[in-house]
Amino acid sequence: MPTKRAPWKRDNPRKRAKKLSPKEKATAKARARRAGRAYPNLVDNMRVASKKKTRKAAPVRKRLGRKRVAHAGK
Repeated sequence: MPTKRAPWKRDNPRKRAKKLSPKEKATAKARARRAGRAYPNLVDNMRVASKKKTRKAAPVRKRLGRKRVAHAGK
């Protein structure tokens, strides 16, 4: 079974570049600092860029109508 090539030795599968947002840059910098590096490297940037974007949760709506009461069975 062939081993995976290092990210810096692989071709870019997508030719379109995506800029990191300021929040993503800060996350990559924090990862680098935790690893003891002053600046983020390719792996830090790739990890941040690959994280799925989370959507804000929809606000909770109050339910209208009658309250349901549990009845004791006979």
